[in-house]
Order: sequence, then structure tokens, then C-alpha cells
Amino acid sequence: MMIQIKEAKTKAEMKAFVTFPFELFKNSPNWIPPLISDELNTFNRAENPAFKTSDVQFLLAYKDGKLVGKTAAIVNWDEVNVLKKNKTRFGWFDVIDDIDVTKALLDAVIAFGKEKGMDHIEGPMGFSNLDKVGALTEGFDKMGNMITWYSMPYYKEHFLKLGLQIEKTYIEGDFSFSNIDPTPYRRASQLIKKRFKLRSTSFKKTSEVMPYVDKMFDLFNSSYAKLQSFVPINEEQKAYFKKKYISFINPEYIKFVLDENDKMVAFSILMPGFAQALKKANGKLFPFGFYHMLQAKKHSKEVVFYLIGVLPEYQKKGVTAIIFDEAHAICEAKGITKCVRTPELEENEAVHNLWKNFDAKVTKKRSTFIKHI
Repeated sequence: MMIQIKEAKTKAEMKAFVTFPFELFKNSPNWIPPLISDELNTFNRAENPAFKTSDVQFLLAYKDGKLVGKTAAIVNWDEVNVLKKNKTRFGWFDVIDDIDVTKALLDAVIAFGKEKGMDHIEGPMGFSNLDKVGALTEGFDKMGNMITWYSMPYYKEHFLKLGLQIEKTYIEGDFSFSNIDPTPYRRASQLIKKRFKLRSTSFKKTSEVMPYVDKMFDLFNSSYAKLQSFVPINEEQKAYFKKKYISFINPEYIKFVLDENDKMVAFSILMPGFAQALKKANGKLFPFGFYHMLQAKKHSKEVVFYLIGVLPEYQKKGVTAIIFDEAHAICEAKGITKCVRTPELEENEAVHNLWKNFDAKVTKKRSTFIKHI
């Protein structure tokens, strides 16, 4: 039984790449299907600026003529040149429970990397820090969300048996909104605003948010620069992510903290929980998927803490009290019952400390895996 690896190039092959997980996970209640059109746009070389700074191969694995696995092999040249890491990323990895198929896919990733002069592979991970990351290692019985990959338990087993090692670990969790006492944050928020002459923003329309977005990405770059795996978002990526994501998020869930000179010192982006809506849409916006997504955007009782950033010089000055005060107010108005933490690097103590007073529970762990070649 021969395993064949083929590079996906045609529209039909790319659609097969995107839709393979729908068959693999069709009986999994915890897998959240992506929107097929959104995935195809992400992989559109003419649209996504990631392709201007990355070399990419989309790989399909066939066994006896049947599609049984897929992954993307990526060399992000910004990462190579800025961080001096000769890394080949592999992402969007999905496979049947056959270690020979996993080996064949990873061998193809290794060959691609060696051809580019790379010395190790790491994944699952996307093009940049704003893409999905990691294979689940704990929490397989918990439902995923819009911005994470789901994985079978055997992914980790395959990687370890094939000589890969855990490189980075991420934690996820949630907490009940009803358990939050906002009083300390309200008091601290007022004090911090007065002491450092800060103010927070509120928006009702996406058009009001847009003038601030480039500054937000600059702050994002500054906030996470110390993390060993961070690659800054470049100007073209800013424009791309602005178009792709900001209009999708409720403007009232986007908060900025500005100083007296209107310099942005912190931001937070929350998202409605779209998991159940994506389940119902099953990859398609039409005829009913758009309706389910719109209903979730308006009425979801779950909120996802997508991104939080604070300028390094303000990270120990209590500015997060302003962020949480603002978040609490909007969540209370929306009737939110559950708050979800998205993947956080295990080493990122600054982010973990944000949740220490919220009775937050770790519900999932995920990791990237590395192998030197």
C-alpha cells in the first residue's frame, strides 16, 4: 500500500486540502469547522501578503488513491532573517491514524526545508503569530473555537514516535462571568486613569475603529517583542488583517487605552463565541451559515479574549485594570455568561497573571513539536 505525497496547486486540489478535515472530523462533536471560503482566501497567493515573505508548499497525502492527510510546509523568511532561526514551519496538519502517513508528510516537509537551507522543522503553526498554532495535547473532550485547531490524540503520539519533541506549550482556559467581582477593577481603573492621564475608547461603528488599527498593530509588535518566537507584523500584513478581521468583530468589543497625547498604551479585542454557529454553518456561509454567524455576533453569551496588548513601559502600572473594567461593562450589557482564554504561551507569565483573580481554569493544552534535520 503505497503512500503518495502530492503538492496541491490547482483549485480542485486546494479545495481538497481545505475540505479534508470535514471528512476526518465528521463524527467529532468538539471539532469546529472553518469557513471554506475563508480558508481558501487565506491560501490565495494573490491576496495573502504572507506569501510575499514566505515560501509555501501545500502537501496532500494519498494512500491507495484516497486522500488520507495534508499539511503546509512554510519557510517564513522574516522569521529566518529577523530571529535567525532556520526553521521550516508545518501547519494545517491533519491525518488519519496511520503513522506512515504522518512520516511521509513530515519527510516531505523536511525535504522542502533542506532545499531552502533550513535546519529544523516545527509545527503545527501557521504563517505568522496571528495564525492558529499547536496540536492539542490535553482537553480533547472540550469544544474548540474559531481561532484554534482541533487535533486527534494520536497526532502527539505520531510526532513523538517519529522523533519530534515538544518545543512550545500553550494553555487555554475559561471562567464564569458570574464569578467576577468588578469592584476592585473599577476603583483601580479610575486611579490609574487619573495617575497616568489615560482614557479609554468606546465604539459603535467599525468605521470609528479603523483609524486606530495600525497603531494597535504597532503596539502588538511592541508588547510581544520579548517572546522568543515572535515575528513582527509588517505593513502589508497590517492592511490584510485589518480587512480580514476587524470588520468581523463587534466594534463595542474593541477597546483602546490612550494617554494625554492620544498615544495608544494598551488594547484589548474580544470576540463573540462563534463555535456553535460554525458548527451549524458546517463550512458554508450560504444559504444559512451567514444567518447563524450574524446571530452569534449579536446574541452569543460567550466571549473570547482574542488579543490583549500593553506597552512594555506600562505593563506593571495597573493598566490592565482599565481593560478589565471596560470588558466587564460591555460583557454585563451583553449578558455574557462565559469567558474564554485563547492559547497563551506557557512562558508568558505577564498574560497568565491577568487571570489570577478570575478563578480561571486551564481546560486545554497544545504544543508545537520540533525536529532537527
